[in-house]
Amino acid sequence: MGASLVPKSRSATLPVSGKVVVRPAAATLSFPFPVLETTRLLLRPYEPADTEAFYSLLHRSRERLRYSFPDRLRAVPTLAAAPAQLAAFADDWRTGRFYVLGIWLHETGAYIGDICLMPQRGSQAEIGYYLAAEAEGHGYAREALAAVCQFGFAPPVRAERLLIRCFADNPRAQAVARALGFLPQEPPATELPAWLRLSFWDSQPPQPPILHFVRTVAAGDY
Repeated sequence: MGASLVPKSRSATLPVSGKVVVRPAAATLSFPFPVLETTRLLLRPYEPADTEAFYSLLHRSRERLRYSFPDRLRAVPTLAAAPAQLAAFADDWRTGRFYVLGIWLHETGAYIGDICLMPQRGSQAEIGYYLAAEAEGHGYAREALAAVCQFGFAPPVRAERLLIRCFADNPRAQAVARALGFLPQEPPATELPAWLRLSFWDSQPPQPPILHFVRTVAAGDY
């Protein structure tokens, strides 16, 4: 499995899985952007034309994503709110604050999910992703994650550590992380104020512990 990265030019040729991929930047966006291609997947930043597909998958996945992607769900409560969210993603690409990519199948062009990378302090970047329910169990998460790991270790991100967080009751996500070389690590201790720990205003049900998996850059990662 390989991935191609086109970070700075309007078009480029890079070898991917024994072939050459030519991927120009979309005319609908005003800045060059990377396109990651694997054997079965195309990962790229969202364009305005992706609005309906982006919202549709998010909307039908609300129950599954309500604890893992609450901010995304709050930001896109309706189809009318989706264009502003995609525009915000484009702004984040320009500033380097946040890198969000949609995931499409090469063979059918079907939109099946989302994967993002957020640079953090200390040369670390965190990866999060979700797939449509019908796309799970086919190895797509591993394939997309492999491509984003390569992107995260390379310019312009240049992360030295990549982080994935997942709930302790999600063995599938843990298996994906381990398969890509992520190792479990104790999360940093965060002591909450007593008033917050005991607040009766917090009506959220108790959540499973959140596990941290970390992968550090090594020779050959990009």
